[in-house]
Amino acid sequence: MTKAELIEKIASGAGISKSDASKALDATLNAVKSTLKRGQKVTLVGFGTFSTGRRKARKGRNPKTGQIISIPAAKVPKFKAGKALKDAIK
Repeated sequence: MTKAELIEKIASGAGISKSDASKALDATLNAVKSTLKRGQKVTLVGFGTFSTGRRKARKGRNPKTGQIISIPAAKVPKFKAGKALKDAIK
């Protein structure tokens, strides 16, 4: 499903215009991003939890040249599905 398709589903499900649905989705996604950027969790009961984690620095290999390279440590987003979401897709 694309973002446009999701906006269409939100608009029809909530009985609002596509423009309002788009604004609502953008505001929600921006709130999740800014919260994760501050290092906090976003928990949507029944859906899941968005959080951040740390990936350690490691050595890798350039597939083109075979040369060993250093891959720096990184902060990465994580998502853990909630029980209701897991049960819904069984």
